[in-house]
Amino acid sequence: MILRDIVSYLDSEIPLAFQESYDNSGLQLGEPEKEITAALLTLDVTEEVIEEAIETGCGLIISHHPLIFSGIKKISGKSFIGRIIFRAIRNDIAIYSAHTNLDVHSSGVSIKMAEKIGLKNIKVLSPLNKRLLKLVTFVPGTHLENVRKAVFEAGAGSIGNYDYCGFAADGTGSFRAGDSASPYVGEKGKIHLEKEVRFETILFTHDKERVVKALIGAHPYEEAAYDLYPLENNNVNIGLGAIGELVSGMDELSFLKHVSSILDAMGIRFSKIRNKAVNKVALCGGSGSSLLNDAISAGADVFLTSDIKYHTFFEAENRILLVDTGHFESEKFSTEILYELIIKKFPKFAVRFSGTNRNPINYL
Repeated sequence: MILRDIVSYLDSEIPLAFQESYDNSGLQLGEPEKEITAALLTLDVTEEVIEEAIETGCGLIISHHPLIFSGIKKISGKSFIGRIIFRAIRNDIAIYSAHTNLDVHSSGVSIKMAEKIGLKNIKVLSPLNKRLLKLVTFVPGTHLENVRKAVFEAGAGSIGNYDYCGFAADGTGSFRAGDSASPYVGEKGKIHLEKEVRFETILFTHDKERVVKALIGAHPYEEAAYDLYPLENNNVNIGLGAIGELVSGMDELSFLKHVSSILDAMGIRFSKIRNKAVNKVALCGGSGSSLLNDAISAGADVFLTSDIKYHTFFEAENRILLVDTGHFESEKFSTEILYELIIKKFPKFAVRFSGTNRNPINYL
């Protein structure tokens, strides 16, 4: 497989436009035209993971956490990142990362974590907003299907678990072609009335250029009329965190032991036990303490996340059971998400899970 092909697929399936402004997801290292025969999946890119890729013949490493995260002013063998970059380049190993864009994916890190601990009726805790546009165009009925198909295949028309979503209504359009025009219908200099269909659909903001290009390419008119409107709707299936319900309620200590076992956590931290039943659970893989109030507002009995600061535990007291599972533990299943996405598109491509990926934090 050519590296460009899998990168293009991942960039579209886990849109880079969904990553946070501080993030650096996407292709970190590698020549797009390079041929690769296998990929290694890992949470972090370490020196051990690089050696594992070399030994197993994996020309591509796909990680959740980016190797190159903040600005790099020097690349030398004296730094941890520098040694990895040198080793990867010398052995022609490409590195790709899907970080905060994987966090908000409809099958992302928090959704996977919720599934692992056995929640049902899982929903996004904090949906993305202001990422949708409505597209409206006017087209002769004879060309409606061509236009509809073109914009849907370009990425428009997806709402949750549905795609090819749109609406059409009959009407009459009017126009007058100028002297230099080449009208599809009507005559130059004369007002023309044409039976048309108003067709509308929605799209993500990052798909705008591709969808508009497809629309213009399929539209029969010399000047295709279309409008784009920003929408306030939330992307209910895309966003940070997750919330769901336990199949059967638990007491708090039993739930903590359950989570610890599922995540194989060596030590979890939690706020004051409230002696209340746990039924509704909110969570966020990685550093998600900023969603504490979202969890409380959603009526959750427990909020699971990691990297919680000392004073945040005071904020949770008597309102919710706040649990820090550990960063590695909360995101360890990200490699499974990546595996499922890749195999869905490239079922015969060799994908390996890293055997050396490890938690950098040790417990006594």
